[in-house]
Amino acid sequence: MAIIVDLDLQLAKRRLSVGEFAAAVGITPANIAVLKNGRAKAVRFTTLDAICRTLDCQPGDVLRWVPDDPEEDESHA
Repeated sequence: MAIIVDLDLQLAKRRLSVGEFAAAVGITPANIAVLKNGRAKAVRFTTLDAICRTLDCQPGDVLRWVPDDPEEDESHA
């Protein structure tokens, strides 16, 4: 299972830089990079709320689930 964070698309649509977005959300640009690069293990609801408020969007606009590839799972067994 993979959760994909689509922040790049949302930032581009709104012509927001990572620095501007980070300041508006209240987290560091480094933490935005962790989210964007898929390295985050969790996202606080307060952070998700701030992201959605800043981007005027729904959580599903920035997060999506992609199922595992069954063939990939078998190759790791």
